[in-house]
Amino acid sequence: MTSRRCIDAALLVAIAITHNAAAQKPPTSLEMGGKKSVTRFFITSRGLGRGGDLAGLAGADAHCQALAKKEGSGDHTWRAYLSTMATSAAPAINARDRIGKGPWYNALGDRIAVNVQQLHSDTNKIDLENAVTERGDTVKLEDHDILTGSRPDGTAYPGTGDFTCSNWTSSARGRAQVGHFDRMGADARDRSWNSAHATRGCSQQDLRATGGSGLFYCFAID
Repeated sequence: MTSRRCIDAALLVAIAITHNAAAQKPPTSLEMGGKKSVTRFFITSRGLGRGGDLAGLAGADAHCQALAKKEGSGDHTWRAYLSTMATSAAPAINARDRIGKGPWYNALGDRIAVNVQQLHSDTNKIDLENAVTERGDTVKLEDHDILTGSRPDGTAYPGTGDFTCSNWTSSARGRAQVGHFDRMGADARDRSWNSAHATRGCSQQDLRATGGSGLFYCFAID
């Protein structure tokens, strides 16, 4: 009898743990009309029109904030998903370290990722259907190159090769590493959302030539 009670008690504990874990996991979608706006992730509906010159990280962040505010999501603090490379005056900055902890939801209320770890795994929901703009619009396929300057794990490139258009201040020198929001490409690397290939240069024309227009990802850090 004592043995049976122990088994029953163990089962109840296991059920409670499972229930609590499920309750604590962020929902797969959010309803509109909460205390804060639903949108916590988007692709910019337009770039700045200067190729890889975004006026640095500060300029890119300001662009995210302005677009979000226009659509009613300015109650969050926004950061661009961009890495910068180390210079003699400053260390490298990793995109993954500047976007908060998650979870992140798109403008339609659908969850993109629970946390930074899932975001940089194969289970995130960044794809043609879910990677929408701040207005909830689908991005044109001819603009599928999204600026990141990052490796697949969201970190900056080491060394002296420029993959960030001079840390997002140049429309001439360097190149930019980009991802494919639609996850389309010939192989697994080409299908990366954040690190598919480098552009041929940093001008607006160079970005156009490889399939982009200077768009980038924005994440709410709160």
